[in-house]
Amino acid sequence: MNDNENTTLRLKKALKDGAASGLKTTWFLLRIMVPVSLAVAILAWSGALGWLANVLRPAMGLIGLPGEAALVFASSVLLSNYSAIAVMNTLSLGIREITILALMCLIAHNMFVETAVMKQTGSSVTRMVLLRIGAAVFVGWALNLLLPPGTLAAAGGQIAAQAKTSFLAMLGQWGMETLMLLIKVSILVFLIMIAQKLMEEYRVTEGLSRIFAPLMRVFGLPREASFLWIVINVVGYAYGAGIVVERVKSGKMKSQGADLFNHHAAISHSLFEDTALYLALGVSLFWLVIPRLLIALAVVWLEKLRRHWFRRSFKVGTA
Repeated sequence: MNDNENTTLRLKKALKDGAASGLKTTWFLLRIMVPVSLAVAILAWSGALGWLANVLRPAMGLIGLPGEAALVFASSVLLSNYSAIAVMNTLSLGIREITILALMCLIAHNMFVETAVMKQTGSSVTRMVLLRIGAAVFVGWALNLLLPPGTLAAAGGQIAAQAKTSFLAMLGQWGMETLMLLIKVSILVFLIMIAQKLMEEYRVTEGLSRIFAPLMRVFGLPREASFLWIVINVVGYAYGAGIVVERVKSGKMKSQGADLFNHHAAISHSLFEDTALYLALGVSLFWLVIPRLLIALAVVWLEKLRRHWFRRSFKVGTA
């Protein structure tokens, strides 16, 4: 077999595996997004969402969001960014509100699954949960101050309008909006999975890990965290859980380094997939990436400083 034939076979294999993974992932996501989106649409039509929005409005107002936006954040924490987007799609939100919610969801999504992975690699469950929720609330508060104010009244207006339409009319509108969203998400998932398989087949991930190794020093992470950093940013914590756990269990990364890595990744991971999803909603790439990286950098260096002072005080018998 010559080199051209071998290259063709490898390319076909990567495309085939990527398409298969894309189909499997898309089906998995459809089973989450459709029922969640429908449930929220029914809540909005019945008026229950409006009632809940009024209850939550004072708290969400502190970060410049309407009360019903709490459902988006809760959905991301309990499930995933896909379910959060499904809920978001049923609300009438401006790009400012979507941007704030996107950052909060990107930091605190899929809490149960990802915290379980972090626990397996030596991090405290309580600390990781408090870190992610706290960082999400902080970034929401900060963006509310940084971004120019928008109009929030539109969200309540849509809920009121839905309550006045017939159930079948609401269902038809929901169906069309959800179909368009699912088509967009499906295309993105297929492209992401195919790109991932191509990177694996041609060992691009390993090459990138060597290139990004110096960056780990800036982030306050050990050099050996470079490979894991690439993995969790390409495939995320859920898909990359096996790789992350194996790296620690095999001793390729020490437990203290793994905990520092989790402090960083708890705030900023899946820069490839999740960022693409919110880009499709019109959120700026800058706001999706830069704040997460800066907060993750600050969190790790503050944690390293805390450990330094703890060891120092322990040596002199004050801790």
